[in-house]
Amino acid sequence: MSLGQRVSSDHQLARLLQIGVVLEEVVESRAAHHLDSLPAEQREAIDEEVEELLAEAAAESADHRERLEALVDDLDAETVEYEEINQLVDARYGPPEDTDGVLYDQLANEETAYKFYDDLIAAIEASDATFAIDRDRLLETLYDIREEERDGVQEVTEIMEHRA
Repeated sequence: MSLGQRVSSDHQLARLLQIGVVLEEVVESRAAHHLDSLPAEQREAIDEEVEELLAEAAAESADHRERLEALVDDLDAETVEYEEINQLVDARYGPPEDTDGVLYDQLANEETAYKFYDDLIAAIEASDATFAIDRDRLLETLYDIREEERDGVQEVTEIMEHRA
């Protein structure tokens, strides 16, 4: 999705919000499984700061997913169940090799989510379409989520810089 693209219908908006739901499900699943997927010796090397980061990321993604699902519900569209995405993520992605891999993966997830929401907001703002849901509520929800993703990028970056 590019910044030049406009969201012109409820159907298109629902599909884009559903992409956000799936993105959050992937981030939630990966963050929740990172520690368990590391080899035992690597798991012991993970400190409290990284454990807390991953737990917060999983909880934040679950919250984002629920907020997006509420918007999708208001558009009378359906979303993919978390468990279905979780199984696909488990089958598709192997465990990270070490703590650095966990942090790089989390950084990539946060940056991807931030960019997605930034582009989605721009596409909605560029549109003059009327949606079945309140535009202010929609944008406020997306602004909040984008801000939290930006904060996540900064938090992971600070942890990585502290370790360097």
